[in-house]
Amino acid sequence: METGDFMQIEANEFRQSYPRFLYRDFTIEQSEGEILLTFHFEIPGLATFSPSTKIFIEDERLLNPVDDAAAKSLVFSLGMTEAVSYFKAVCPQTLEVLCGSLSKEEISFWKKLYFGGLGEFLYRNGLETDEESFIEIQAKSPVEKRDNPQFHKTDLAILPIGGGKDSAVTAELLKRQKIPSLYFTVNDQKARKDTVLASGGSEKDILRTERGIDPKLLELNREGFLNGHTPFSAIVAFLSAYIAYLTGATYIVLSNESSANESNIQGASVNHQYSKSYEFEKDFRQYLFHLGVDMEYFSLLRPFHELQIASFFSSLPQYHAIFRSCNAGSKKNIWCGACAKCLFVYCILSPFIEKEELDKIFGENLAEKKELLPIFRGLVGFDPVKPFECVGTIAELKTALHMTIQNYRKKGISLPYLFDFFAKEDKGKPNLHLLSDFNQENAIPERFLPCVKEMYTYVSKN
Repeated sequence: METGDFMQIEANEFRQSYPRFLYRDFTIEQSEGEILLTFHFEIPGLATFSPSTKIFIEDERLLNPVDDAAAKSLVFSLGMTEAVSYFKAVCPQTLEVLCGSLSKEEISFWKKLYFGGLGEFLYRNGLETDEESFIEIQAKSPVEKRDNPQFHKTDLAILPIGGGKDSAVTAELLKRQKIPSLYFTVNDQKARKDTVLASGGSEKDILRTERGIDPKLLELNREGFLNGHTPFSAIVAFLSAYIAYLTGATYIVLSNESSANESNIQGASVNHQYSKSYEFEKDFRQYLFHLGVDMEYFSLLRPFHELQIASFFSSLPQYHAIFRSCNAGSKKNIWCGACAKCLFVYCILSPFIEKEELDKIFGENLAEKKELLPIFRGLVGFDPVKPFECVGTIAELKTALHMTIQNYRKKGISLPYLFDFFAKEDKGKPNLHLLSDFNQENAIPERFLPCVKEMYTYVSKN
């Protein structure tokens, strides 16, 4: 029996043994300078879970109630997203919502998010299904049409900061256009705080949150229940929407690029970055509309490729020593030097940052590491599966490598192992049109177009 067949049987057995998942309740507790959100889930016959998220926010920043009808609808929705992590342990056939109502349109939203957001998880666990049959969501229908909530609003922008190059670029563009912003982080990491400080913000401008995982889930993982990637960016979306509501912010400004739309598997629609895609962005905006919450959720970098972002980032030396994009090394604030994310970022920056400086940023020349060849082959499309990481498209990485190889040869620099391997295997040329490309599929409000224009002007001329 093939490994994939075994995994599929195991996953289907879990679904049959534990067919129900319950979203029982959620609570909102407020104390001085802190809001505690707790969610209550259950897999009948297996486990109950009560994960929580703390929001640290000064009382004077609260322009709207933490628990009025609109606030509760956002927290309820955040719970629906948090539930994915616990649901996936056995992938029940039915999700029963006991603490809120959902319209048909809203149920469709959640079915799509669970299926698309767990696309990589389903692939890795050998679960063959489709969006319609994967999950049945049972919830009472809204008694009546929801009224649009009346709440205090300001011209403020909420900017989630991840500590990587993308959010650094967004923070810099907002600063240059003098758009009033607050920064939002999920769990403290040094690179996130340093990015805010480098962009001219202060620690007081950071709205910190601490998101915890219920230990029971970690126990199930150790016992061999299903585990894998979940749509974390969807959690960021709903959590940032709740924070925007509390502070009266009109804008939630993401840093997701057009490259996030590409599938990880050639000829299939399995996207590690589904909740960073424009498809999710559109769906989320529509969901906020259904809730009657009037705020703008959009990505400032959606018109651009990773290649263009790398070009602009290279012109911002104040961030070069402090940014971190490595998930494996994030808690230690290091580049692990062994993962697809490290290798991709090294390669995509290589045409724009001098070799000596690039090696200094990463602490080594990643292109000399022969053990990274399997990852490299997936990144450049020599293998059918692109690494399941937040990395750019195959086309733009190939262009970056061709540009770098040309630069090295002009300067008489010998090609490191991975670059030499690529040069021998791929006889293409750099597609420089990517640097002047502009993705019209975006939801950027008019007020933020000067930011986009500034970046586009730079990357199309450099």
